[in-house]
Amino acid sequence: MKSFFALAAAQVATSLALCATSMIASTNLAQAADLTFNWKGDAGYSASGSFSYDKTTTPAIISESGAGSTKALQSLNVSFFNPSQELIGTKNEVVNGVSSNQFFQFNFDTTTGNLFGAFDVGTGSGMGDVFLSNVEAPGRIFISPGAISYLYRNTTADNSQLLDSSTNQIKASAVPEPTTILGTLVVAMLGVALSSNRTVSKKNIT
Repeated sequence: MKSFFALAAAQVATSLALCATSMIASTNLAQAADLTFNWKGDAGYSASGSFSYDKTTTPAIISESGAGSTKALQSLNVSFFNPSQELIGTKNEVVNGVSSNQFFQFNFDTTTGNLFGAFDVGTGSGMGDVFLSNVEAPGRIFISPGAISYLYRNTTADNSQLLDSSTNQIKASAVPEPTTILGTLVVAMLGVALSSNRTVSKKNIT
């Protein structure tokens, strides 16, 4: 019995050490806030995306627009799907703190987790590209993200086709941090050890 407890303790200690080593190696990554967002149109189209920023240097309000170096965002990508959940377009909107879209618009409150103001992300500016926006065409009039959002496809250089729309708020959700994942792993490993202990104890009793 003692040897079992020693073995279980050694296994848990080894696993925790490996997790700790991994955590130390990714210290810089832990400083990044990673969030995701999802959108679903009334006609069945959908979009999903993710973005990240450095928590230690980013102000409470993130406001980005146009192509070039961003002020706070480190990355942002978005993918679009038709009602059959087939991928119709994807774009790495921001890569290593640089936006490649001249029409890019993004405003986010890090305190409340709400998207607000102008929002415009998409697969590019060419014909056939799709983009999710709270801009009402024609006239490029931005309206509140909580009021309505649109999914467009560029049909010509000067015209866009409305694919879908939604009155649902586009919300961002935080991805679990490494420390949270580590805590979950610890609990799981302890559970396995205790379960094995019960099994061995029952065999010894019988």
